[in-house]
Amino acid sequence: MELSDIYSDKILEIAGKLPEIPRLDAPDASARKVSRVCGSIVEVDLNIRNGIVADYAHDISACALGQTASSVVAENIIGASTAELRQLRDEMFAMLKNDGPPPTGARWQDLKYLEPVRSYTARHASTMLVFEAIVDCLDQIEKGQGH
Repeated sequence: MELSDIYSDKILEIAGKLPEIPRLDAPDASARKVSRVCGSIVEVDLNIRNGIVADYAHDISACALGQTASSVVAENIIGASTAELRQLRDEMFAMLKNDGPPPTGARWQDLKYLEPVRSYTARHASTMLVFEAIVDCLDQIEKGQGH
């Protein structure tokens, strides 16, 4: 498989739909994650109400893979539970690192297009940035360290 094979038309289509979402004025937590390999940067803001995402914002400066993951998240995160988001991060990690299946559920089905990334270890970090940033926010909120 060539590196160019992971940049399928579907990946590029989803990445191209990455919405611009202005940062939240008063997020419960914010997190910034950077890929040392490619320089991709993902910053997210989260507001959680009763264990459910009530509001989300991001600032994404990432490669097509990071943009694709962030685009799927941005389109589907409102209404997701904190437990679902932690499971999503774990499923993405398992898919890339341990030959696990793509995340399940209609909400996250487009993440299956990132499955070929597992063959390119150097691209795992940029693909995982948005998931790691979200879990960082959840950890801050649970520890009472959010904004």
